[in-house]
Amino acid sequence: MHADRTLIQVFAKAPLPGRVKTRLIPHLGAHGATELYCRLLRRALATAAIARAGSVELWTTVPTDSFLQACHRLIGVPIHMQVEGDLGVRMSHALRDGLTRADKVMLVGVDIPGMTHEDLREASEALDRDCDAVLGPAEDGGYWLIGARRHDEHLFEDIAWSEPDVAHRTRARLQALGWRWHELATRWDVDRPEDLQRLAAIPHLSDLLADLVQPA
Repeated sequence: MHADRTLIQVFAKAPLPGRVKTRLIPHLGAHGATELYCRLLRRALATAAIARAGSVELWTTVPTDSFLQACHRLIGVPIHMQVEGDLGVRMSHALRDGLTRADKVMLVGVDIPGMTHEDLREASEALDRDCDAVLGPAEDGGYWLIGARRHDEHLFEDIAWSEPDVAHRTRARLQALGWRWHELATRWDVDRPEDLQRLAAIPHLSDLLADLVQPA
């Protein structure tokens, strides 16, 4: 594994109350939902660092946010500015930029508490072998990780990112490009009220909800 030739780009929003985890606000309140997002972000950064699968970067739309700046100071993760546009435009730009500085790039979200450092190592090792890309599908039909050794805008163009066929459409794009890819384990994200119950039921993840959910 050539960790010094790999980039892990963590994609994150600025954790502003009322702007993140909005579907959880009725259950956690705006500040509680924001705190949960911050905890998920810290966990994602820590998991990426522990994996030792590559250098870790934080890509966001508001690099001056105080929480993100604290992550930069405490963890040492560099912050990069996402470009304007939909998620596909932003990911495409980050991947293309990363590949000017590394042999392979992996983009990950922050909403997947079940992501492990083994997942990231598996992704990096797949790209080191004979795969052009790697995909981490999500239960909701999207994906929580995409990585590649090359860039093609077609992989991200004209996709409705809120629809449940994102991973399916991405597989079709990979096939059309003639790329070989490897798929990781399917993971779930914390986005809906029922996800809070699921999170609370997992001992090693339930601490993410500490002091946020009031007993029934």
